[in-house]
Amino acid sequence: MALVEIGRFDRQEAFIVQGRLEDEDIPSFVFDAGTSIADGSYLLIPVRVMVDDEDVERALEILRAVG
Repeated sequence: MALVEIGRFDRQEAFIVQGRLEDEDIPSFVFDAGTSIADGSYLLIPVRVMVDDEDVERALEILRAVG
């Protein structure tokens, strides 16, 4: 299993994307969601959504369909 980044989002949007992917049975991971949350700079740091390399194409299709 090799993880591939499918996009960078703000913190809330990243978790929405993760939920949408999991609705389609695509396991995903949110990286960097807790970065610098204590000082408020998390709003400036993009959060990465990662999926298995075998799920990349399907995950990107879902994101494109959602807009």
